[in-house]
Amino acid sequence: MDVFEAVAEPSRRALLDVLTEGERTAGELVATLPGLTQPTVSRHLRVLREVGLVEVRPDAQRRIYALRADGLMPIDEWIERYRRFWANHLDALERHLEAKHGKTS
Repeated sequence: MDVFEAVAEPSRRALLDVLTEGERTAGELVATLPGLTQPTVSRHLRVLREVGLVEVRPDAQRRIYALRADGLMPIDEWIERYRRFWANHLDALERHLEAKHGKTS
């Protein structure tokens, strides 16, 4: 499995979203996804670890999970080629709004 396949699953994306706020224990992460069992969350965390999106460190009897932002680089590199399209569309929108409201830059 690669990073693209890993983030394709909504529960794994939800776990990543929580980890953007800071480190969490496995129990805290389970609590953020009501409806998912601890074994299911553990499996998702294992996948995220294996593709390099999260890291884990032991803290006594607990396991602390943290986001590895550099793990998202393959996605960022893939998206990079499309950013120019976004920039062109945003520039066109800005020109349209300025023309509509009689403003000039």
